[in-house]
Amino acid sequence: MRSRAQALHVVLLLALCGLPWADARAGALRYCDSPAELDATQQDTLFRFAAVIKTALDTSGHGLALIARAGFDLSRFDMRYSHAGVSVRANPNGPWSVRQLYFDCDQKKPRVFDQGMSGFVTGTGNPNLGYVSVLLLPEAAAAPLERAVLDNPRAVLLVGPAYSANAYAFDTRYQNCNQWVAEMLAVAWGGLADAPDLRLDAQRWLQDQRYQPATFDLGNPLLMWLGGALPWLHSDDHPQADLDALRFRVSMPASIEDFVRARLPEATRLQFCHAERRVVVRRGWAPIAEGCVPQAGDTVVALD
Repeated sequence: MRSRAQALHVVLLLALCGLPWADARAGALRYCDSPAELDATQQDTLFRFAAVIKTALDTSGHGLALIARAGFDLSRFDMRYSHAGVSVRANPNGPWSVRQLYFDCDQKKPRVFDQGMSGFVTGTGNPNLGYVSVLLLPEAAAAPLERAVLDNPRAVLLVGPAYSANAYAFDTRYQNCNQWVAEMLAVAWGGLADAPDLRLDAQRWLQDQRYQPATFDLGNPLLMWLGGALPWLHSDDHPQADLDALRFRVSMPASIEDFVRARLPEATRLQFCHAERRVVVRRGWAPIAEGCVPQAGDTVVALD
C-alpha cells in the first residue's frame, strides 16, 4: 500500500473528478484495510439479513443462485451492485456459501474463496443499508454451472494471474471478481475443455454470445489517469479506442444479469435490502427502491 500522503493526494483527485468524499476515502484508503468494526446492532442486522436470504433460497426449489451485493458506491455510474459470486446449496463450505473471486491483499493476487452468506453480506459498503440481488436459473442452466463452479481445479484454472478492479472484459492480462463469474458461465454453458488458454476461450465464447460488459464513462481525464495510478486499477489492458473515449468496459453484476436474462428468459430475480431494522424482498426485475423503501408488492420482514 502507498503512503497516507499519496492516498490523500488520490482522494483530492477523486474529489476533483466529482466523486463523493466517502467513496474517495473508501476507495483510496480502505481497499485493503480491515473493515470498520461493526457494533452489536449492525452485526445482528446483517446476520438476520443473511438468514432471510438463505430462507428464501431454501424455499425456492433451486440449488444454485447467482448473487451480487452492493459494495463500493457506484451510483455515479448508475450501478448499484459491485461484486458477484455463485451461491450453491451443496457447497462443501456450508449451505448457500458463495464461491467467488477476491483480491488477497497479503499475497497481492486473486484467489477463489468460499464464504458463508453472513460473511458475504457483511462485505457490503454500508452496514446500515445493504442490497443483494439473486438470480435463480432453470435447472438445465444451473446444473452445468454447479458442476463447473464446484470443480476446484477448474475454478482455479480460471483464475487470472493479476487482479484489476477495472479489468477489460475481453483481455486475460488481469481479472476482477465479476469477470471470473462471467468466464465461469462461459466454461459451464459453452462446454469448454480445460486448457492453459481456458480464459481466452471463455472470453471468445462470451463475445460470440454477444455478452456486453458494463461501460464506465469517466468523462474526465483525471479518472482515466487513476486507472493507471492505483495498484488495483489498470488501463494497459483496455483498447486504445476506449481510452481515447474516456471509458472502461468491465464485467459487473449488471452486465452478467443482463446477459443471463437475455439468454434465459425463464430465470427469475429476487432482490433484498435492509435498513432501519427491516428487510425488504422484491420479486421481479424492477429495481428495488433506493433507501430500501418498500413499494407495492414487496415483502417486508421486521427485525425488531
